[in-house]
Amino acid sequence: MIQKGVLTMDALTYTEVNGYRIPDLTVPEEPDGITELADGRFARKRRAYLQNHRPGLFTDLLTTCTLNQHLAEIEQTARSRIEQMVPQMAAAQGATEDLKESDQMRWVGLMNNIRQAAEEVILNELVYS
Repeated sequence: MIQKGVLTMDALTYTEVNGYRIPDLTVPEEPDGITELADGRFARKRRAYLQNHRPGLFTDLLTTCTLNQHLAEIEQTARSRIEQMVPQMAAAQGATEDLKESDQMRWVGLMNNIRQAAEEVILNELVYS
């Protein structure tokens, strides 16, 4: 009698090489676009964080073939949150089109600071958690 949820030797196929039986294992296909997103800046930082600080979670994601999907979700979420945060922070700090016309260097510096602050928030809340 076979128990439910138990994988038996009969469920796998094997190839014999030099007297050894090697299981025929394959990696599932990934949806289009996942690989590109998993190579983004925030995804690379998340991967490095998981490898160095959360090796158990990294190994679990890797062995269940969900690492690239996880990294793509992190990248997509980080990008969308930055796109939302930067205009809100710019409006709160007065980085308007009028300032851009009157004092372009001040506007550029202000926008750079806003962008860096938004990225730091995303890194702390999403990537390094």
